[in-house]
Amino acid sequence: MPIDRRRFNRSLAALAGGAFVPGLGARTAWAATPEELTIIAAASTGGGYDTLARTVQQILESGDVVGNVEVLNVPGAGGTVGLAQLVGSGTPSTLLTTGLGMVGAVLINKSAVTLSEATPVARLQGEYQPLVVAAASPIRTLDDLAAAFNADPGAVSWGGFGIGSPDHLLSAQVVKAIGGDVKRMNYIVVGAGSEMLPLVLSNQITVATGGYAEFGDLIKSGALRALAISSPERLPGIDVPTLREQGVDTELVNWRGLMGAPGLSADQLAGLDEALGRLAKSEAWAETCTRRGWQNLHMPSAEFKTFLEAEDRRVTALIGELGIAG
Repeated sequence: MPIDRRRFNRSLAALAGGAFVPGLGARTAWAATPEELTIIAAASTGGGYDTLARTVQQILESGDVVGNVEVLNVPGAGGTVGLAQLVGSGTPSTLLTTGLGMVGAVLINKSAVTLSEATPVARLQGEYQPLVVAAASPIRTLDDLAAAFNADPGAVSWGGFGIGSPDHLLSAQVVKAIGGDVKRMNYIVVGAGSEMLPLVLSNQITVATGGYAEFGDLIKSGALRALAISSPERLPGIDVPTLREQGVDTELVNWRGLMGAPGLSADQLAGLDEALGRLAKSEAWAETCTRRGWQNLHMPSAEFKTFLEAEDRRVTALIGELGIAG
């Protein structure tokens, strides 16, 4: 029978009383830490949830934190199909990718299960979002955008991902913050990347939003103009003013993290907290965040639970104002 290299190395580490893993620190014995994990990526291959799941898989395995991590793609209904699978048949060693978009998807899709039925495990990363217009757009500032919307709301089109997505929520938050009526907002679902960019660049959509990494090169080249970014303060290396510093009192981060099955014990949750805390402090995670344009927003389970409850209240109220709940 072939030798499983990772399990062999883990056995040696246990016998030695703990071995040093570059970037992850010294191993300790955690009775509650699983030898294996399954991460349900609540999206198709290549999406944000999938990318997060496979990044966590690679870092946990290569750092010998968890012996074997499998990723299972379960797309559908904004991630709520994967959520139903976790809640209905998940085990203590099963995790699910989640994020801001799933908070709204539960409401919009009338999901039979909610995030409150799962166990918050960790918030891990997020992306702040710019508002961008074409270089040729007559809208040159955030004030110009506010004036155009207030003069004729229907003439201003806001482009982004699906209804209830972070793109939609940010657009609505900006409209509210400039004194507009979100129900008069002309939001156009145009997807992302190759679908969105031609429409923005050709000025067929007035203003669009998405993760900064999606637009960064075009902003730097001058093909797109960034009016503002949704971060609480300016981001290092990104010369884009925040919404707040321009008098628009709102912010948003498209965060993502991991949920666990219902009924995790205190020991099981503590083991996951330690494993994912080590991941979040590792050199590999820092390098990945820099390369992908992610912000390291790690929160352990207790903090994430409180944060998620607040996000649920906030998003529920905003979706109610938009009139898009299922």
